[in-house]
Amino acid sequence: MIKASMHLKTPSISGGRFRKQSKRAAPVYIACALLLLLYTQIDHFERFQHTPGEVLKRVLAYQQPMVRAQDTKFPKKIWQTWKTDPLDFEQRESERARTWPQKNPGHRYEVLTDNNDLDYVENHFGRDGVVYRPDIIETYRTLNATIIKADLLRYLVMYAEGGVYADIDVENLRAINTWIPPQFNESDVDLVISVEIDEPAFVNHTILGQKSQSFCQWTFMTKPRHPVMMRLIEHVLHWLNEVAQNQAVPISDIKLNFDEVITGTGPSAFTTAVLAEMAAQTHRRLFWDTFHALTQPVLVGNILVLTVDSFAAGQGHSNSLSHDSPNALVKHHYHASLWPSRHPRFSHPAYGMVEECNWEPACVWNWTDNTAAFGGLSFDEKVKLIKEKEQIDKERYDAEVAEDEAAAKEDNERLQAELKAQCESASYVHIEQITSQTPTPPAIPQTQWPPVVTEQQPGNLQTQQTQDQAPSQVQAQRELQVQPPAEQTTPASNTGGQPEVRL
Repeated sequence: MIKASMHLKTPSISGGRFRKQSKRAAPVYIACALLLLLYTQIDHFERFQHTPGEVLKRVLAYQQPMVRAQDTKFPKKIWQTWKTDPLDFEQRESERARTWPQKNPGHRYEVLTDNNDLDYVENHFGRDGVVYRPDIIETYRTLNATIIKADLLRYLVMYAEGGVYADIDVENLRAINTWIPPQFNESDVDLVISVEIDEPAFVNHTILGQKSQSFCQWTFMTKPRHPVMMRLIEHVLHWLNEVAQNQAVPISDIKLNFDEVITGTGPSAFTTAVLAEMAAQTHRRLFWDTFHALTQPVLVGNILVLTVDSFAAGQGHSNSLSHDSPNALVKHHYHASLWPSRHPRFSHPAYGMVEECNWEPACVWNWTDNTAAFGGLSFDEKVKLIKEKEQIDKERYDAEVAEDEAAAKEDNERLQAELKAQCESASYVHIEQITSQTPTPPAIPQTQWPPVVTEQQPGNLQTQQTQDQAPSQVQAQRELQVQPPAEQTTPASNTGGQPEVRL
């Protein structure tokens, strides 16, 4: 019985040890599996000679949560990206951009341009950067799609340094230090975002569904190394390679429509990454109900979600109020949003784009019903509807051109008026300086050559004229009178016998 008892205990002891060892080794097994997957299957690694150690380091770094220091604050940095340097901004870009340093004098303001963006990426994601990622550098260098590059760049910058990001056409309405409401502690918040589109009624719509519930990504604030930013970076790299494979072209030659941009790098991708990180932090899946019709900011994990008015006021949908709302922190002017012309939306030949409805329910459902019924119309009916649409588009285009020309004329007149006022002000100051610096000449006794002779009583008329003249006129007269003529001769034509008066 003793042997049997010992025999029964032996496998129990060895089995317990094996289970403990297995638990301890589980993370290593998972890391090795991920290492093998990344090293052999992810195609954007194939162009780089990664060592297994480098790949393992990357895997472990991404799996670990962000290290949060106590009492950390958001970096006082403001980031924008644009084609040119701020010194070369056009008037409208300059007007929007200057609001950021004006309202936040304690923040550093920096613009990354088409001339220095690659250098930034190479420095911060090269061997001496925040993380060594040659795949990021090569992908960014290869990209030609401007909007994709702009989206990826903002995520890279925010991951590397943090701070506030804002599109170039976003105006700052209220100082950044007021963005976190007083009921929240800044040390508990690592990412500040806002609702943008809150139209869950269209979640199942063929075109609008994927865009009907999203957070704003034209403005947000984050601390460095936030996992949401890395989630976005990883997603963009993987998505770009998938698109290139599906189109059988290099990344530099991919073609994208509007919705592909939105889901690949834009607000939909941003929202997906945020919700995934919220689930990772709270250990539960979140649904959009948490953020629908939000009237007060809500903190989920370390992500603070502000109401729609904060970053997306004045939209005309999603219950957003005007920019006069006390909750409005920025104003998006949309004048830099020209990229849809390169990545067009779906436009029906007779009914146009559903986005033109601006989420108005009756308009959206009419568009949906009409486009569905279009296929059953006769040829002549289709042609008629298409021609009517073309005429409407022409009238709208002409109106937009006239509006743009009027706005340009108004801007030009305003600039001319400002320039004229500046010139007049500068001239006035210059004259004042000259006047204040010019010494007053000493008084000189009045002298005349030759003496004035009149038929009236001597001295009466001259005295009266002198009294009637202003002091400045008298002084000018004296200065003229003190200069004797070169010759005191009477011209032959003066035959009247009257002495000639010269000044």
